[in-house]
Amino acid sequence: MTSGKEEETNNNGGVLDHTSPYYIHASDYPKQLPVNDILTDGYYNDWSQEMLNFLFAKNKVGFIDRTIKKPESNDPTCMAWMRCDVIILHNVMEKEIRKSVKYAASAQDIWADLKERFGKVSAPRAYELKQSLTKTKQEGASISTYFTKLRSLWDEIESVFPIPTCTFIGSTYGIGKKLFDFKQKERFYEFLLGLGTECGTIRTQILAMQPTPTLGAAYHMVYDDKQQKVVSGFRRIANDSAAFHAFVPKKRDLNMPNKIVQNDQKISAGNRLEHCDHCGKDGHNKDGCFKLVGYPE
Repeated sequence: MTSGKEEETNNNGGVLDHTSPYYIHASDYPKQLPVNDILTDGYYNDWSQEMLNFLFAKNKVGFIDRTIKKPESNDPTCMAWMRCDVIILHNVMEKEIRKSVKYAASAQDIWADLKERFGKVSAPRAYELKQSLTKTKQEGASISTYFTKLRSLWDEIESVFPIPTCTFIGSTYGIGKKLFDFKQKERFYEFLLGLGTECGTIRTQILAMQPTPTLGAAYHMVYDDKQQKVVSGFRRIANDSAAFHAFVPKKRDLNMPNKIVQNDQKISAGNRLEHCDHCGKDGHNKDGCFKLVGYPE
Protein backbone atom coordinates (compact mmCIF):
# COMPACT_ATOMS: atom_id res chain seq x y z
CA MET A 1 0.00 0.00 0.00
CA THR A 2 1.46 3.36 -1.00
CA SER A 3 0.91 6.60 0.90
CA GLY A 4 -0.49 10.04 -0.08
CA LYS A 5 -1.34 10.55 -3.78
CA GLU A 6 0.96 7.79 -5.01
CA GLU A 7 -0.63 5.10 -7.12
CA GLU A 8 -0.99 1.58 -5.81
CA THR A 9 0.10 -1.07 -8.32
CA ASN A 10 -0.05 -4.83 -8.30
CA ASN A 11 2.57 -7.26 -9.49
CA ASN A 12 1.30 -7.07 -13.05
CA GLY A 13 1.73 -3.32 -13.22
CA GLY A 14 -2.02 -2.63 -12.97
CA VAL A 15 -3.16 0.49 -11.18
CA LEU A 16 -5.74 0.02 -8.41
CA ASP A 17 -6.39 3.72 -7.73
CA HIS A 18 -9.67 4.48 -9.54
CA THR A 19 -8.75 8.19 -9.81
CA SER A 20 -5.63 7.41 -11.82
CA PRO A 21 -5.66 7.76 -15.64
CA TYR A 22 -4.04 4.29 -15.71
CA TYR A 23 -7.05 2.72 -14.04
CA ILE A 24 -9.12 0.40 -16.27
CA HIS A 25 -12.53 -0.64 -15.00
CA ALA A 26 -13.72 -4.19 -15.52
CA SER A 27 -16.44 -2.89 -17.87
CA ASP A 28 -13.92 -1.05 -20.08
CA TYR A 29 -13.40 -3.90 -22.47
CA PRO A 30 -12.63 -3.03 -26.13
CA LYS A 31 -16.16 -3.33 -27.55
CA GLN A 32 -17.53 -1.10 -24.80
CA LEU A 33 -15.12 1.76 -25.37
CA PRO A 34 -15.99 2.99 -28.91
CA VAL A 35 -18.06 6.11 -29.39
CA ASN A 36 -21.48 6.00 -31.06
CA ASP A 37 -20.14 6.59 -34.59
CA ILE A 38 -16.86 5.17 -35.82
CA LEU A 39 -14.49 7.26 -37.90
CA THR A 40 -15.07 7.04 -41.64
CA ASP A 41 -13.53 8.90 -44.56
CA GLY A 42 -15.17 12.18 -43.58
CA TYR A 43 -17.02 13.72 -40.65
CA TYR A 44 -13.84 13.80 -38.62
CA ASN A 45 -14.87 16.84 -36.57
CA ASP A 46 -17.96 15.18 -35.11
CA TRP A 47 -16.06 11.98 -34.37
CA SER A 48 -13.08 13.71 -32.77
CA GLN A 49 -15.24 15.87 -30.53
CA GLU A 50 -17.25 12.87 -29.37
CA MET A 51 -14.05 10.93 -28.82
CA LEU A 52 -12.54 13.72 -26.73
CA ASN A 53 -15.67 13.87 -24.58
CA PHE A 54 -15.55 10.12 -24.12
CA LEU A 55 -11.86 10.07 -23.18
CA PHE A 56 -12.36 13.00 -20.80
CA ALA A 57 -15.11 11.05 -19.01
CA LYS A 58 -12.75 8.06 -18.76
CA ASN A 59 -9.82 10.27 -17.58
CA LYS A 60 -7.78 9.19 -20.61
CA VAL A 61 -7.36 12.40 -22.63
CA GLY A 62 -3.70 12.61 -21.65
CA PHE A 63 -2.94 9.53 -23.74
CA ILE A 64 -3.66 11.39 -26.99
CA ASP A 65 -2.73 15.00 -26.18
CA ARG A 66 0.79 13.95 -25.09
CA THR A 67 0.38 15.14 -21.50
CA ILE A 68 0.86 11.58 -20.23
CA LYS A 69 4.26 10.40 -21.41
CA LYS A 70 5.20 6.77 -21.69
CA PRO A 71 7.08 5.71 -18.52
CA GLU A 72 10.46 4.02 -18.66
CA SER A 73 10.42 0.27 -19.07
CA ASN A 74 11.54 -0.25 -15.47
CA ASP A 75 8.74 1.95 -14.12
CA PRO A 76 5.99 -0.04 -12.32
CA THR A 77 3.31 1.89 -14.23
CA CYS A 78 4.74 1.16 -17.67
CA MET A 79 2.59 -1.92 -18.19
CA ALA A 80 -0.54 -0.01 -17.12
CA TRP A 81 0.30 2.79 -19.54
CA MET A 82 0.72 0.32 -22.41
CA ARG A 83 -2.64 -1.33 -21.69
CA CYS A 84 -4.45 2.03 -21.66
CA ASP A 85 -2.65 3.21 -24.76
CA VAL A 86 -3.75 0.13 -26.70
CA ILE A 87 -7.36 0.10 -25.60
CA ILE A 88 -8.48 3.73 -25.92
CA LEU A 89 -8.51 3.90 -29.76
CA HIS A 90 -9.40 0.27 -30.34
CA ASN A 91 -12.35 -0.35 -32.68
CA VAL A 92 -13.28 3.34 -33.13
CA MET A 93 -12.38 3.50 -36.83
CA GLU A 94 -13.64 1.74 -39.90
CA LYS A 95 -11.64 -1.29 -41.02
CA GLU A 96 -9.58 0.36 -43.77
CA ILE A 97 -8.54 3.31 -41.60
CA ARG A 98 -7.70 0.98 -38.72
CA LYS A 99 -5.40 -0.99 -41.01
CA SER A 100 -3.53 2.18 -41.97
CA VAL A 101 -2.58 2.96 -38.36
CA LYS A 102 -2.12 -0.49 -36.85
CA TYR A 103 1.67 -0.15 -36.92
CA ALA A 104 1.70 3.22 -35.12
CA ALA A 105 3.85 3.32 -31.99
CA SER A 106 1.21 4.85 -29.70
CA ALA A 107 -2.29 6.29 -29.51
CA GLN A 108 -0.69 9.73 -29.61
CA ASP A 109 0.80 8.98 -33.02
CA ILE A 110 -2.52 7.59 -34.27
CA TRP A 111 -4.40 10.68 -33.10
CA ALA A 112 -1.90 13.02 -34.75
CA ASP A 113 -2.03 11.06 -38.01
CA LEU A 114 -5.84 11.08 -38.13
CA LYS A 115 -5.93 14.81 -37.43
CA GLU A 116 -3.44 15.45 -40.22
CA ARG A 117 -5.41 13.39 -42.72
CA PHE A 118 -9.01 14.23 -41.87
CA GLY A 119 -8.89 17.31 -39.64
CA LYS A 120 -8.21 19.88 -42.35
CA VAL A 121 -11.10 22.10 -43.46
CA SER A 122 -12.76 20.53 -46.47
CA ALA A 123 -14.32 22.97 -48.93
CA PRO A 124 -16.97 20.45 -50.10
CA ARG A 125 -17.92 19.68 -46.49
CA ALA A 126 -18.12 23.37 -45.60
CA TYR A 127 -20.32 23.97 -48.64
CA GLU A 128 -22.53 21.03 -47.67
CA LEU A 129 -23.00 22.39 -44.17
CA LYS A 130 -23.91 25.85 -45.41
CA GLN A 131 -26.33 24.38 -47.92
CA SER A 132 -28.00 22.25 -45.24
CA LEU A 133 -28.34 25.30 -43.03
CA THR A 134 -30.16 27.31 -45.70
CA LYS A 135 -32.50 24.38 -46.41
CA THR A 136 -33.40 23.68 -42.78
CA LYS A 137 -36.97 24.83 -42.16
CA GLN A 138 -39.53 24.11 -39.48
CA GLU A 139 -41.98 22.55 -41.98
CA GLY A 140 -44.52 21.41 -39.41
CA ALA A 141 -41.99 20.13 -36.87
CA SER A 142 -42.07 21.27 -33.26
CA ILE A 143 -40.09 24.35 -32.26
CA SER A 144 -37.68 22.28 -30.14
CA THR A 145 -37.04 19.76 -32.95
CA TYR A 146 -36.42 22.53 -35.47
CA PHE A 147 -34.08 24.39 -33.11
CA THR A 148 -32.17 21.18 -32.32
CA LYS A 149 -31.49 20.64 -36.03
CA LEU A 150 -30.17 24.18 -36.33
CA ARG A 151 -28.04 23.81 -33.20
CA SER A 152 -26.42 20.64 -34.56
CA LEU A 153 -25.52 22.40 -37.82
CA TRP A 154 -24.27 25.50 -36.02
CA ASP A 155 -22.01 23.42 -33.76
CA GLU A 156 -20.49 21.53 -36.68
CA ILE A 157 -19.99 24.73 -38.66
CA GLU A 158 -18.35 26.21 -35.56
CA SER A 159 -15.89 23.32 -35.51
CA VAL A 160 -15.04 23.98 -39.16
CA PHE A 161 -14.90 27.76 -38.82
CA PRO A 162 -13.99 28.45 -35.16
CA ILE A 163 -14.47 31.96 -33.80
CA PRO A 164 -11.10 33.57 -32.98
CA THR A 165 -10.73 34.70 -29.39
CA CYS A 166 -9.44 38.02 -28.21
CA THR A 167 -6.14 37.71 -26.32
CA PHE A 168 -6.21 41.28 -24.97
CA ILE A 169 -7.52 40.79 -21.42
CA GLY A 170 -8.51 44.40 -20.80
CA SER A 171 -10.49 44.76 -24.02
CA THR A 172 -14.28 44.78 -23.78
CA TYR A 173 -14.92 45.18 -27.48
CA GLY A 174 -12.16 42.94 -28.83
CA ILE A 175 -12.37 41.30 -32.21
CA GLY A 176 -13.26 37.97 -30.62
CA LYS A 177 -16.27 39.43 -28.82
CA LYS A 178 -17.43 41.28 -31.92
CA LEU A 179 -17.26 38.13 -34.02
CA PHE A 180 -19.10 36.20 -31.33
CA ASP A 181 -21.88 38.81 -31.25
CA PHE A 182 -22.05 38.72 -35.04
CA LYS A 183 -22.39 34.92 -35.01
CA GLN A 184 -25.20 35.09 -32.46
CA LYS A 185 -27.01 37.75 -34.49
CA GLU A 186 -26.62 35.68 -37.65
CA ARG A 187 -28.07 32.63 -35.91
CA PHE A 188 -30.93 34.75 -34.58
CA TYR A 189 -32.03 35.67 -38.12
CA GLU A 190 -31.46 32.12 -39.44
CA PHE A 191 -33.76 30.80 -36.70
CA LEU A 192 -36.53 33.28 -37.51
CA LEU A 193 -36.11 32.76 -41.24
CA GLY A 194 -36.90 29.05 -41.07
CA LEU A 195 -40.01 29.33 -38.90
CA GLY A 196 -43.33 28.22 -40.36
CA THR A 197 -46.11 30.55 -41.51
CA GLU A 198 -48.05 29.90 -38.30
CA CYS A 199 -45.29 31.77 -36.43
CA GLY A 200 -45.57 34.85 -38.63
CA THR A 201 -47.20 37.03 -35.96
CA ILE A 202 -44.72 36.32 -33.18
CA ARG A 203 -41.83 36.65 -35.67
CA THR A 204 -43.03 40.13 -36.61
CA GLN A 205 -43.29 41.06 -32.94
CA ILE A 206 -39.76 39.85 -32.23
CA LEU A 207 -38.30 41.76 -35.18
CA ALA A 208 -40.05 44.92 -34.00
CA MET A 209 -38.51 44.74 -30.52
CA GLN A 210 -35.85 47.24 -29.51
CA PRO A 211 -33.23 46.21 -28.63
CA THR A 212 -33.24 42.97 -30.59
CA PRO A 213 -33.57 40.00 -28.20
CA THR A 214 -30.95 37.30 -27.94
CA LEU A 215 -31.27 33.99 -29.75
CA GLY A 216 -32.25 32.23 -26.52
CA ALA A 217 -34.89 34.82 -25.69
CA ALA A 218 -36.33 34.62 -29.21
CA TYR A 219 -36.55 30.84 -28.98
CA HIS A 220 -38.45 30.98 -25.69
CA MET A 221 -40.84 33.62 -27.05
CA VAL A 222 -41.66 31.48 -30.10
CA TYR A 223 -41.96 28.34 -27.97
CA ASP A 224 -44.27 30.02 -25.44
CA ASP A 225 -46.41 31.45 -28.25
CA LYS A 226 -46.73 27.99 -29.80
CA GLN A 227 -47.69 26.43 -26.47
CA GLN A 228 -50.29 29.13 -25.87
CA LYS A 229 -51.86 28.43 -29.25
CA VAL A 230 -51.99 24.73 -28.48
CA VAL A 231 -53.72 25.35 -25.14
CA SER A 232 -56.16 27.79 -26.76
CA GLY A 233 -56.92 25.23 -29.46
CA PHE A 234 -57.72 22.58 -26.86
CA ARG A 235 -60.03 24.99 -25.05
CA ARG A 236 -61.86 25.88 -28.25
CA ILE A 237 -62.31 22.22 -29.14
CA ALA A 238 -63.62 21.49 -25.65
CA ASN A 239 -66.10 24.38 -25.85
CA ASP A 240 -67.31 23.32 -29.31
CA SER A 241 -67.70 19.75 -28.11
CA ALA A 242 -69.70 20.85 -25.08
CA ALA A 243 -71.93 23.02 -27.23
CA PHE A 244 -72.47 20.14 -29.65
CA HIS A 245 -73.52 17.78 -26.88
CA ALA A 246 -75.80 20.43 -25.34
CA PHE A 247 -77.65 20.91 -28.62
CA VAL A 248 -80.08 18.01 -29.15
CA PRO A 249 -82.33 18.56 -32.20
CA LYS A 250 -85.97 17.97 -31.50
CA LYS A 251 -88.02 15.66 -33.61
CA ARG A 252 -90.67 17.44 -35.58
CA ASP A 253 -94.23 16.75 -34.49
CA LEU A 254 -96.39 16.30 -37.55
CA ASN A 255 -99.30 17.95 -35.70
CA MET A 256 -97.24 21.00 -34.74
CA PRO A 257 -97.63 24.08 -36.96
CA ASN A 258 -94.64 24.77 -39.24
CA LYS A 259 -94.25 28.22 -37.77
CA ILE A 260 -93.79 26.82 -34.27
CA VAL A 261 -91.22 24.24 -35.46
CA GLN A 262 -89.24 26.85 -37.38
CA ASN A 263 -89.17 29.20 -34.40
CA ASP A 264 -88.08 26.39 -32.10
CA GLN A 265 -85.26 25.41 -34.49
CA LYS A 266 -84.05 28.99 -34.71
CA ILE A 267 -83.87 29.19 -30.94
CA SER A 268 -81.89 25.96 -30.65
CA ALA A 269 -79.52 26.74 -33.55
CA GLY A 270 -78.77 30.18 -32.18
CA ASN A 271 -78.07 28.71 -28.75
CA ARG A 272 -80.27 31.42 -27.18
CA LEU A 273 -82.67 31.19 -24.24
CA GLU A 274 -85.70 33.30 -25.21
CA HIS A 275 -88.42 34.54 -22.90
CA CYS A 276 -92.15 34.76 -23.58
CA ASP A 277 -93.74 37.99 -22.41
CA HIS A 278 -97.24 36.45 -22.64
CA CYS A 279 -96.94 33.37 -20.41
CA GLY A 280 -93.77 34.38 -18.59
CA LYS A 281 -91.85 31.18 -19.41
CA ASP A 282 -88.42 30.71 -20.98
CA GLY A 283 -87.53 28.75 -24.12
CA HIS A 284 -89.83 30.50 -26.57
CA ASN A 285 -91.20 33.88 -27.51
CA LYS A 286 -94.72 35.16 -28.13
CA ASP A 287 -94.72 33.87 -31.72
CA GLY A 288 -94.32 30.30 -30.50
CA CYS A 289 -96.41 30.45 -27.34
CA PHE A 290 -99.04 27.69 -27.34
CA LYS A 291 -101.42 29.89 -25.35
CA LEU A 292 -101.55 32.29 -28.31
CA VAL A 293 -101.17 29.98 -31.33
CA GLY A 294 -102.99 27.01 -29.84
CA TYR A 295 -101.87 23.62 -28.60
CA PRO A 296 -101.28 20.73 -31.04
CA GLU A 297 -103.83 17.91 -31.09
